[in-house]
Amino acid sequence: MSSNLRIDGARLVSRLMALSAIGATPEGGCRRLALSDEDKQGRDWLVGQLQALGLDVKIDAIGNIVGILKGREDGPAVIMGSHIDTVGTGGRFDGALGVVAGVEVLATLRDAGLVPKRDMAVIAFTNEEGARFHPDMLGSYVWAGGMSVAAAHAELDADGAVLGTELRRIGYEGAEKPGFLPAHAYLEMHIEQGPVLESEGGGLGAVTGIQAICWLELTLKGRPSHAGTTPMAYRKDPGLAAARINIFANEVTKTIPGQLANSGVIRVQPANVNVVPETVVMTLDLRNPLDAPLAEAEATIRSFCAELAERDGIEISFRDLARFPATPFAEELIAGMEQSAAELGLPIRRMISGAGHDAQMMSRLCPTAMVFIPSIGGLSHNPAEFSTDEDMTAGANVLLSAAWRVANA
Repeated sequence: MSSNLRIDGARLVSRLMALSAIGATPEGGCRRLALSDEDKQGRDWLVGQLQALGLDVKIDAIGNIVGILKGREDGPAVIMGSHIDTVGTGGRFDGALGVVAGVEVLATLRDAGLVPKRDMAVIAFTNEEGARFHPDMLGSYVWAGGMSVAAAHAELDADGAVLGTELRRIGYEGAEKPGFLPAHAYLEMHIEQGPVLESEGGGLGAVTGIQAICWLELTLKGRPSHAGTTPMAYRKDPGLAAARINIFANEVTKTIPGQLANSGVIRVQPANVNVVPETVVMTLDLRNPLDAPLAEAEATIRSFCAELAERDGIEISFRDLARFPATPFAEELIAGMEQSAAELGLPIRRMISGAGHDAQMMSRLCPTAMVFIPSIGGLSHNPAEFSTDEDMTAGANVLLSAAWRVANA
């Protein structure tokens, strides 16, 4: 490949803006929940883009969309990818940029008449966000063999909709078996979703791995009673207990290095201003760069909950929503990202990913790496999510160079 070959930055941005118009929100963000009507429209658009490039387009039984550029030799493919589903209050860049960047890499090679030694492919994975169906990264998890198609198809959303039924409703239950395309390597471009790159002078991130994650759902059951006639000492209040758990989880982060905690969902029943609640369902998102400290944090919180339940006379039960170990990436591919950036004259630094990504699942199958671009203001999962055209183009050029090198090694 010519050292002067570059991504068409204007075309990259144009593709991303076309996709982000599907499910666009008045705030400037995007709402394209997995297997929704908007997701179907986004999928239809993506399939059209892949077909227009003359790629071999296939869809598997969990709805993962794959576009394949045939190489000169048979064998495992160099795969790029991400996802096009969003959270309920999402932005235009998260996930979608990685898919569009992969499309642009293949389009650039097509335009130049270049054929790689190995097959190259781009994948859009189903339900990466976990905003509608659990677990997150579901499509790549099934692809990597961590979850069966049958189990995934049986997952329910908050309204009781069945994943498999929704997949068939939008016409994206494909014939291929997940994992049908063997992987030589997996490379993913993504926005950082945090403030580090922008705050420390910009440039790109060569991602060294993804931290461990544990998502828990807690159901707290107490005794509903009148808020005006029940003295505080006589209450069995799961709402108060939920608040105490949230505060305690935050305190744990101050004692365990690298520990993060968040309670993003708290649902109270009955939700009346003058009624002590009967039930609270809450979530905990616990993360740490290392497995052992994360396990320590979870055990500490569970012990606190047991003591709290005994003291306050309530019941607390736990359900796992997601649980993934810390995932180191392949050193040779991390170094390859650094080499590509250096050849392009772009600054790059090593960093760990705080968020989960499809690369986390793909690392079960093959050497894996990611390149991050800055998120302005550190915002993501937010309609104001933004990255500059220049950073998007820079990241895509690193992806092009790194993927081409691996495909021809």
